[in-house]
Amino acid sequence: MHNAKRPDPDDLPSPGQLLRSTVIALVAAVLILVTVVLPAEYAIDPTGAGRLLGLTEMGEIKNELAEEAEEDRKLHETEDRSSALDALFGLFVSRAHAEEAWRDETTFTLAPGEAAEVKLDMAEGAVAEYRWRADGGRINFDLHGHGEGKSTSYEKGRGQTEGQGTFTATFAGQHGWFWRNRDRADVTVILQVRGAYEAFTQSRK
Repeated sequence: MHNAKRPDPDDLPSPGQLLRSTVIALVAAVLILVTVVLPAEYAIDPTGAGRLLGLTEMGEIKNELAEEAEEDRKLHETEDRSSALDALFGLFVSRAHAEEAWRDETTFTLAPGEAAEVKLDMAEGAVAEYRWRADGGRINFDLHGHGEGKSTSYEKGRGQTEGQGTFTATFAGQHGWFWRNRDRADVTVILQVRGAYEAFTQSRK
């Protein structure tokens, strides 16, 4: 058996070097925590670096999804079936206004957990009118806008089957809906829109 060679004391780091390395590692860990982890996971951005890197938005989306899932869990605890009366009312409303002229209309079906967005490119002060209904179940939605470094939310709903009204763009940018099916069956959404907007776009999530 061979004894290992004892290291030369001169080759070992001094206490001061060890302390300096520890401090540098701690500072780096704090910087990563503040500029990356907190914005991306919890939308906490004390330095503003997370917003510049696009990480704060990730954290905001995660928080929204967590809140949405919790609200849906509570909703399903108290309501486990769709209302036939709501479906009949939506059908009645759609037939009553069948002759109205809508500029754009789209129909799409979302499987459980699936999401979709519809966006309108609007100038500041432009007004849009809308009407939508969900067939086959209930759905969550967020009517919001973003552009020019700004964002806003006009209306949110959980476990809804229809909606209608108007909104005015508070700034130039994209304004529209985010829908997510948190029900247990496919839901078909029918949306009708008209008003002062330049483009109508739709995407799946």
